[in-house]
Amino acid sequence: MSILVPPIKCQGIKTKLVDWIKFKITNINGIWYEPFMGSGVVGFNIQPKNAVFSDTNPHLIGFYNDIKNQIVSPEAIKEYLEIEGKKLFIEGDSYYKEVRARFNISPNSFDFIFLNRCCFNGMMRFNSKGGFNVPFCRKPNRFTKSYITKITNQVKNISNIIKSNNYSFFCDSFEDIIPSAKKNDFIYCDPPYIDRYSDYFNSWSEKDELKLFELLKNTPSRFILSTWNHNQYRKNIYIEEYWDLFNIDTKEHFYHLGAKEKNRNIMIESLIYNF
Repeated sequence: MSILVPPIKCQGIKTKLVDWIKFKITNINGIWYEPFMGSGVVGFNIQPKNAVFSDTNPHLIGFYNDIKNQIVSPEAIKEYLEIEGKKLFIEGDSYYKEVRARFNISPNSFDFIFLNRCCFNGMMRFNSKGGFNVPFCRKPNRFTKSYITKITNQVKNISNIIKSNNYSFFCDSFEDIIPSAKKNDFIYCDPPYIDRYSDYFNSWSEKDELKLFELLKNTPSRFILSTWNHNQYRKNIYIEEYWDLFNIDTKEHFYHLGAKEKNRNIMIESLIYNF
């Protein structure tokens, strides 16, 4: 079965792990909670009838709320990217920087997806002032006709899923969202991987890891947590310190984030769950 890919790219997106995660999930009778939404790829592929998605990144939540409210539509995205793509093709890096500066002054969902899809390596990184600061990918002809069609179809697919179900999107922390989950609900957590990655909106510390552990340990809901287990250089020490209390499955995965092939190493992923 093909995996539905959302229009927003994020570090650590679980596109290639969705089937593994889905295999663990059955009978969602209550609300699906995803307190670290990111791209939303897991929830959008599970497609529960009722869901609460949240993230501390306001641009992500704003984008999906704009889809829900039909401000961001397939037609509007197509028209926007055709116009902006032509300008990028002519002016290249200087136009990318112009859009980035415009976005940092007055953020909107259209400029957000533009930057997300033509920045270096599809990264999403913000400085201490909350400004998007990823450089250009150096591909002026980024928005080809086929690429615009691909993004347009991704927006269309997500729009149809949101219209068909009862989904809410909130810019809140996991500490505010997880306590709302009840016995018949299901929580899927994909926090920033501790000691692996952080940005202004999604920094992560040992204090955060411990707080998440306490919340999930005490929740009446079923949950699944995605995290890293180890690679060839080191292991996630928090697996033994905290998460060994629960069931743990592992799987080999290969991330494509490094600029050079030699920096793109195999990671052993963990799924931690309480059922």
